[in-house]
Amino acid sequence: MDQGLPYKRVMVKVSGEGLMGSRAYGLDGETLLKLARDIKGVTAAGREVCLVIGGGNIFRGVSSASKGMDRTTADYMGMLATVINALAVQNALEAQGVPTRVQSAIAMSQVCEPYIRRRAMRHMEKGRVVIFAAGTGNPFFTTDTAAALRAVEMNCHALLKATQVDGVYDSDPKKSPTAKRYDRLTFDKVISDDLKVMDTAAIALARENNLPIVVFAMHEENAIARVLEGKGTFTVITDAAA
Repeated sequence: MDQGLPYKRVMVKVSGEGLMGSRAYGLDGETLLKLARDIKGVTAAGREVCLVIGGGNIFRGVSSASKGMDRTTADYMGMLATVINALAVQNALEAQGVPTRVQSAIAMSQVCEPYIRRRAMRHMEKGRVVIFAAGTGNPFFTTDTAAALRAVEMNCHALLKATQVDGVYDSDPKKSPTAKRYDRLTFDKVISDDLKVMDTAAIALARENNLPIVVFAMHEENAIARVLEGKGTFTVITDAAA
């Protein structure tokens, strides 16, 4: 394993919007290819990888619920969107020769495995990339929370959150030219300052289980590999600010 951040097994959270590339919706083939090549390099370096993919490029449950749709129905529709994305990422990875399994929190045996923790652990021990789809399987929980939950269940050493910006800022860097980026943060500061990194349930779950969160921009070449090598720009969130 390369030198850099000391995380052998990692959870990577990719938003659905992150898979759109420059498109207004749906999936961008070049973005999928770039992600697949990045993960291939990471696994070749001896790391174990699992992923949670969002569904916002296809359907956003929260925004639909705000327009009058029943929240539970909207959230289940969002979970199904994540399965579509998971299958797309699986296809991109396997085209690169990376053995991959999709496990869904909502049973749909014709297209993927059901989520079974022990089976997922075995896949990872064999060097397969596991993609967890359908969130937690429950409405009212985001895919951020699902990523934190699965990361803890899989005994991951860190949760890598791929975003549109290169870390955590004290305000929106797209709106404020004076926005300050943090190199390191504590879970408590993220919650107390309402920094909008992930939802509070995900941050609290990571804090309770001492799971570091690394926030980075996903659109750079080999973004995940660079972060794990300790290169590039990112924010690390842990219990200690040191």
